[in-house]
Amino acid sequence: MGIFDKAKEALNSEKGEEVTKEGLDKAEDFAKDKLGEDKADQVDKARDAIDDKLGTNDDGDDENK
Repeated sequence: MGIFDKAKEALNSEKGEEVTKEGLDKAEDFAKDKLGEDKADQVDKARDAIDDKLGTNDDGDDENK
């Protein structure tokens, strides 16, 4: 098992997904704070795109599991 396999396994674990979600929450809050509420929709769309790519979305359609 290579290092990338181990990293992928760690990210797909329950703990990894929790940590990833917390990091994305902080980044989202930071971006909204810096960019203002007028850009909040764009920040939300970017967050959703990252969630979809990482497979950490809470809507039940995790593709990367």
